[in-house]
Amino acid sequence: MTRLALLERLKQLQQMPKFHTRDITTVSAMLSNEALAKHVELCEEAVGAPGRPASRDERSPGHEKGVPSGRA
Repeated sequence: MTRLALLERLKQLQQMPKFHTRDITTVSAMLSNEALAKHVELCEEAVGAPGRPASRDERSPGHEKGVPSGRA
């Protein structure tokens, strides 16, 4: 995703009830594109929102980054 697309997605996530009382967007000014993509991914996971299609594929069972917290 482009930086603009990541920022737009972060803005959408900010509007979700989970983040109404927490600012998740300001930090984006200090993040690299890679770090911003990870931040968006983690915020999506926190609200249970579907991520980018590539991210869902990467989270297939057995993928080291795809093991959800609490499951081993």
